[in-house]
Amino acid sequence: MELSLDRLTKHYGNKIAVDHVSADLKPGVYGLLGANGAGKTTLMRMLCAILESTSGEVLLDGEEITAMGAAYRDLLGYLPQDFGYYPNYTSEEFLRYIAALKGIPRHQAGKKAKELLEMMGLAHAAKKKLKAFSGGMKQRVGIAQALLNNPKILILDEPTAGLDPKERVRFRNLISDYAENRIVILSTHIVSDIEAITDQVFLMKKGKFILQGTIPELTLHAQDKVWELVVPQNESRRWQDTATVANLRHEGPQVVLRIISDTKPSEAAVPCCATLEDLYLYYFGDKETSSAI
Repeated sequence: MELSLDRLTKHYGNKIAVDHVSADLKPGVYGLLGANGAGKTTLMRMLCAILESTSGEVLLDGEEITAMGAAYRDLLGYLPQDFGYYPNYTSEEFLRYIAALKGIPRHQAGKKAKELLEMMGLAHAAKKKLKAFSGGMKQRVGIAQALLNNPKILILDEPTAGLDPKERVRFRNLISDYAENRIVILSTHIVSDIEAITDQVFLMKKGKFILQGTIPELTLHAQDKVWELVVPQNESRRWQDTATVANLRHEGPQVVLRIISDTKPSEAAVPCCATLEDLYLYYFGDKETSSAI
C-alpha cells in the first residue's frame, strides 16, 4: 500500500495554504510538525478527501482518492482537531451512531464499540453521557471513533490534546502497535509524542515541507546551533528577551540557558546535542535565530 501526494496545492483566494507538497507514504507512522497556520489541517483534510485541492492529487496505489469515492472512505479513519459529538449520547451510543454512518453492521458495531472503549480505558464510562466527560475523555472517544472501521489509513489531527501523560503513553503504545501494515499520519504540537512513535517526520512551514526524514536525519540540521550558557540570574531575562531560549534551569545564584543560535552566542557557551524540539524552535521560534547579544 502506498499513499502518494503529487504536488498537492490549496489556495484560498490569494492565500496559499498548501504549496506543491509531494511525498510517498508506505505503512508506518508519519509525524506532521509545524506552527499554527502552517497548513497542516488543510493538508490532512485533503488527504481525507474532505477538501478539494486547487491542483495536484492524492493517489492510493496509483488511483486518485476522489475517484475511489466510498472505497477510499472505507479504508480511512479520521480524527479532526475539533470533532463533533452529541452531548446527550453516551459514549457507547455515540460510537454505535458513528459505526452506522460508516456502514458497519449493527451486530459488529456493538462489539467494536465495547472493544474500543476498553482499549481507551473508558469501559467504566460506556453508559455515561458525553457532556459529563472531561476534555481528555472526549478526546479518547474521538480516537476510538477514528478506529471503528479498522482503517488502513489513519489520520489524526492533534490526537493527544487534553490527554494526561499516562493517557498519552497509552495512545502512543496503541498507535505503535496499530501502525503495522497501516499508514498513520498524526499532527501534534507535542514534540515528545512525535519523537516517541514516528518513523518519518515532515516539518511544514508556510504550506511547504521544508524538511522530511527520520528524527536522527532531521536533528542533524540543528547540530552546531544548540548551546548551553551559564549566566548570573540578573542576566537571564536579557537573554530570554533577545535570543531563542529552549530551556532554563536555576542552579544556585546562576541560570543555565539552552540557546538556539546559528553562531556561538557567547565565548562561555558550549555546544549541545540537538533534539527534535531544538529543531522545531530553530525553525519556528518566536525570535529569529540570534548570533550574539
